[in-house]
Amino acid sequence: MYEKRLIELALDARNRSYCPYSNFAVGAALLCQDGTIYTGCNIESSAYTPTICAERTAIFKAVSEGKREFICMAVAGGRTDADILPITTPCGVCRQVMMEFCNPQTFLIFCASSAENYKAYTLAQLLPKGFGPKNLGY
Repeated sequence: MYEKRLIELALDARNRSYCPYSNFAVGAALLCQDGTIYTGCNIESSAYTPTICAERTAIFKAVSEGKREFICMAVAGGRTDADILPITTPCGVCRQVMMEFCNPQTFLIFCASSAENYKAYTLAQLLPKGFGPKNLGY
């Protein structure tokens, strides 16, 4: 199904990561409601604060192109020298950005070490009691 394709794209995006400081490369692939897929990788900065995660890169690329409805995302990450990747989940900042644009009950996140080995979570499972636009009455 589509999760394996997204995972493959996330693994490929991981290869474009710029992570000379942490050596922890992450790739993400985001499926929009209209079928468009956006990928992203983490990009580090020596100042650390300007660093951006793969998940936010993909979401911000999509939003900058006018997309606002997302179905799911695949994430793959691990040390650049790893033979086998761990199951890596999005950081708290990325989860918060997902809360801005995604339905926490239905948005799926496939956290993968390979196309065959992954775990699926809803955003609500990864960010219980998350704060989003509905908390503000939107």
